[in-house]
Amino acid sequence: MPHLLHLDASARRRSLSREIGATFADAWRRTGAAVTYRDLAADPVPHITEAWTEICDNLLADGITALDRLHEGARTPEQTAAWRTVQPLLDELLAADVVLVGTPMYNYSVPASLKAWIDQVTFPRMSLTGRTLVVAGARGGSYRPGAPKAAFDHQARYLEDFAAGHLGITDVRHLHAELANSRVDPRLADHRAAHRTSLTRALDEARALGRHLATAATP
Repeated sequence: MPHLLHLDASARRRSLSREIGATFADAWRRTGAAVTYRDLAADPVPHITEAWTEICDNLLADGITALDRLHEGARTPEQTAAWRTVQPLLDELLAADVVLVGTPMYNYSVPASLKAWIDQVTFPRMSLTGRTLVVAGARGGSYRPGAPKAAFDHQARYLEDFAAGHLGITDVRHLHAELANSRVDPRLADHRAAHRTSLTRALDEARALGRHLATAATP
């Protein structure tokens, strides 16, 4: 049975990224496929410690890259304690065929809660090739190609680069609602229709993609 790991990172309990992600997850779940959910904002992952960095040094020194041997990098009591934080997070990641990340854009990038999770589960030369990353994103402005601030997008591009560069995941799908600030900023009132169109498109694509990926991942 295909497995989805669904992460939420928005500080808002009712947010657009949560709505889009929940729509995808609901479509996935309706096929009978399994879902593991983690709310990184409500239940924050701690930041990495010096002991975590020492685990990485041990893995590099010994050339250990096999996913089922990463625990061997924890050798001292401090490193073992750090690994106890890593283990459940890593187990959830390794069990997933598809990773769904619901994230807003904060200050052109991703929330600290999401970055803390990324740091905890990423180790030297590990590979998750064959998995798919789906980004359910919300942005206050427009960062589509050709938009004035397209070059400032360190949300979607960062997640793509991280997935490919560190994990070997090249199948990255984006479901973005743009111009969310038009809901509250009078200066962006003229863009409210474009925002509604963007959100509707993201929700429609989330439903279709959730069904498709759950079905495609079924052996």
